[in-house]
Order: sequence, then structure tokens, then C-alpha cells
Amino acid sequence: MAPPDFHQLEEGDQEPLVVRFPGIPSQVARARGLVTAALGRDHPLYDDCVLLTSELATNAILHSRSGNGGSFTVSVRAAESLVRVLVKDGGSSGPPCACRTETQATSGRGLPLIETLSHRWGFVRENGATSVWFELRQVMIPAQRSPEAV
Repeated sequence: MAPPDFHQLEEGDQEPLVVRFPGIPSQVARARGLVTAALGRDHPLYDDCVLLTSELATNAILHSRSGNGGSFTVSVRAAESLVRVLVKDGGSSGPPCACRTETQATSGRGLPLIETLSHRWGFVRENGATSVWFELRQVMIPAQRSPEAV
């Protein structure tokens, strides 16, 4: 998948917050905290962004060299109606897969969740590392009037 175009997101966007974390499970909570620092809990995309960041941070620890004494980096860039998160890990033997899992499987739902909830997502593998990113966009859907109200 193509890398994200890192031009300005939209009017009012902020510089990205970027933090490197040790590749241990307790750091997933700190990655969620970075989202809180970047967005604030009142941002309309906050809940989905925290969930998807948690999935990517967990994947970095479980499925890449980051979890074997390495580290991973989380970058959060936000504007009023768009958030972009990128998690860069230590790389793995194969590319990320948004494969469907068996009903009884206890893992394997992270990337399908990202694929379903995000506006767009992708990954880049270069120099032994993998960067997985997603964008969430707030979309305003106009209210429809019921036929009885006309």
C-alpha cells in the first residue's frame, strides 16, 4: 500500500506529536496517552483513534522485532476533522496482513478493524522497519427529514 501523503492535513492542523516507546506491553497504554495528549478526550474522533492506535502498538510489540528488546514510534497529527496516526516498528519477516481470522481465534482482528473503521490506511516497509498508518475523518451526514414531517 502506498505511503500517506504527509502534506498539510487541513487548515488548523498541528505539528505531529512523536514519541518512541520501548517494545513492551505496558507501553501500549502510553501510546493511547499520546493520542489523549494530541487530541483531548472531547475530539470527535478520539475513541476510534485510541482504539486503532492501541491495535497498532500491540501489533508492533507482538508481531515485530520491536517486542524483542526493540522500540516502536507513534506519531499523531490532528486537525479539526482529520487525524493521522503512524506506528513505526522494528520490522518483521512478512508484511502486515488484514486477513480474516477464524471465529474462535484470540488474535488477528487488529488490521481488519483498522481497515473497517479508518477512512484510509496503509503500510510502508523500508530499511528493515514497518510503518503502519491510518487516517480517521469526521464526516458530517446531513439529517434526513422523515416523510411525515413534510
